Amino acid sequence: MALILFIGKNSSGKSIYAEKLISTMGNGKRYYIATMIPSDEPGFKRVERHRAQREGLGFETIEIPYGFEALTLDENSNVLLEDVSNLLANIIFEKKETSDNVLREIEILRKKCRTLVVITISGLVDGDYDEETNAYVSTMNALNEQLVELADTVYEMKDGEPILTKGATPCA
Repeated sequence: MALILFIGKNSSGKSIYAEKLISTMGNGKRYYIATMIPSDEPGFKRVERHRAQREGLGFETIEIPYGFEALTLDENSNVLLEDVSNLLANIIFEKKETSDNVLREIEILRKKCRTLVVITISGLVDGDYDEETNAYVSTMNALNEQLVELADTVYEMKDGEPILTKGATPCA
């Protein structure tokens, strides 16, 4: 029940490296948990780009914004959760729950598989936003700190490359 975290800015290559890592993890089912609820053309294009990117890597895609307790997964599987920023938005804006429920959802997934690879964005800064957006940014940053603590292995994206900053590279 290992937890591997990929953290970096938007479009930094996190997904590509996480997908490649899982595809080297031997036998066992591969699940891709997609949390994004696209609502506009850029969102739909992003979803299509990610689908094409993981084509041929053996993932079974499950599109679910939250509610991971309802999932039945193979306990020897490797799961990629894409991504925490969407999961947080879904939980606090749609469900009207707290960020603690994001960690609960991640722990639920962690217990249902052999390896959970989690993708999260970093580099969000408070700015000249409305109060709700500033609260989201602060919550996202605090959540990332908690995830780094919880993770067995952490990769931070620097200049388009994953840099191991905690733990060890998993064996294939």
